[in-house]
Amino acid sequence: MVKRVAIIGAGVSGLASIRCCLEEGLEPTCFERSNDVGGLWQFSDHTEEGRASIYQSVFTNSSKEMMCFPDFPYPEDYPSYMHQSKLQEYIKTFALKKNLLRYIQFETLVSSIKKCPSFLVTGQWEIVSEKDGKQESAIFDAVMICSGHHVYPNLPTDSFPGLDQFQGRYLHSRDYKGPGGFQGKRVLVIGLGNSGCDIAVELSRLAAQVIISTRSGSWVMSRVWDDGYPWDMVYVTRFASFLRNALPSFVSDWLYVKKMNTWFKHENYGLMPLNGTLRKEPVFNDELPSRILCGTVSIKPSVKEFTETSAIFENGTMFEAIDFVIFATGYGYAYPFLDDSIIKSRNNEVTLYKGIFPPLMEKPTLAVIGLVQSLGAAIPTADLQARWAVKVFSNSCTLPTTNEMMDDIDEKMGKKLKWFGQSQTLQTDYITYMDELGSFIGAKPNIPRLFLTDPQLALEVYFGPCSPYQFRLMGPGKWDGARNAILTQWDRTVKPTRTRAVGEAKRPQPFYNLLKMLLLPVLVLAVLLTFY
Repeated sequence: MVKRVAIIGAGVSGLASIRCCLEEGLEPTCFERSNDVGGLWQFSDHTEEGRASIYQSVFTNSSKEMMCFPDFPYPEDYPSYMHQSKLQEYIKTFALKKNLLRYIQFETLVSSIKKCPSFLVTGQWEIVSEKDGKQESAIFDAVMICSGHHVYPNLPTDSFPGLDQFQGRYLHSRDYKGPGGFQGKRVLVIGLGNSGCDIAVELSRLAAQVIISTRSGSWVMSRVWDDGYPWDMVYVTRFASFLRNALPSFVSDWLYVKKMNTWFKHENYGLMPLNGTLRKEPVFNDELPSRILCGTVSIKPSVKEFTETSAIFENGTMFEAIDFVIFATGYGYAYPFLDDSIIKSRNNEVTLYKGIFPPLMEKPTLAVIGLVQSLGAAIPTADLQARWAVKVFSNSCTLPTTNEMMDDIDEKMGKKLKWFGQSQTLQTDYITYMDELGSFIGAKPNIPRLFLTDPQLALEVYFGPCSPYQFRLMGPGKWDGARNAILTQWDRTVKPTRTRAVGEAKRPQPFYNLLKMLLLPVLVLAVLLTFY
């Protein structure tokens, strides 16, 4: 019987895991190498070895109603998109209110996680930790790895001939903290992800010139979506997900490209992705098109080679007298405390059932929480992953056979290639994935039953935002406040922006818009019939 659970990291995934262990009657011990909770969102003005790092000006790309712990809404006066300091404040409040700090050993580094000699029978792990220079060993019945995937920078210096001769300075975006020191400089940013675009836009206000080099382009989305609502509250809905999956792929692809190109024509800005139909995570940046129009940011193709002072691009053009090169080239997965073959059990690729469990383990007592990426937010995803994982640990849920798990991994890999293309990340469709995990523990909302018993709630659940509260609406871990949280989510969304109230607050009416769409062809048909 699993009882003692080791949790590595006290970021949002670690805190979710501690809370879920307590809900399941398990005994968690969390090891955190820093002196506070928050993980990635715990800002420091300098980088630290083995810790995630963000720059001072980071804001969230998910809105507050879509990225909360499912039974812990943000205060209504919080803005929809938060500065990193605001999110860190929320995370610390959650840890305090849920009484989680007592289970965390701060400033403690985990140096080794190994199977016990009796693992085939007990499934236990030996964990070696270090604090104040002293090592300690302890036995645990299960392990939850929550150390994230923004720790070890991918710096592909070998892919750029001549970089060793370059006389300017180069750094990874992980080491960027703010615009100080870039006044009047000429800066090349390599990579068109969220970090690269944020940094380029920020520097464009004081640098002499900023160029972004991109290999494949990307869709760029604004956080402000249709009619001024937060993008994810309009886009991430069950009805929209149903349409995307039900429509023929050529229709779905056409609608997707059309929608992505609504704000501005990406072809005219050099941003058009090479394969625009892939559902790779878009870049969220409200200012990039404006900075390109103003001439303070330019987009270029891949760098072919560097000289001592310049970069030559694949199209033959050159950016001269470069002062700084910033590599916004992402991160690699690494768990230095764990044998690589456990996570990367096939072809040196991350191989995990549902992105959580290593399929070749003799005992399912190790789970990776927070590694899967989607257009949904990390907090509710980690919460649901942890809820399922602890039920597997306690034998309330069981995993399929190894062969069945490997077959599922292969099937999901095929779908991933079709929808997201070739990448190292474990990408998935948010609602499909959450419903799958929810169904394992009986927490997936029963939409037909809701329409029969609570039509008002059903309409909001199906046509409105797929907010985290939906996954604490029923089943184990049910939260009594979930129904009210769903019905009032738009009130909390518009509250912080209505500081000058003029008229009544507006909210989307997706169900009625759908009825109008369906009625239009009926009216056209009726008119045609009256003439014939």
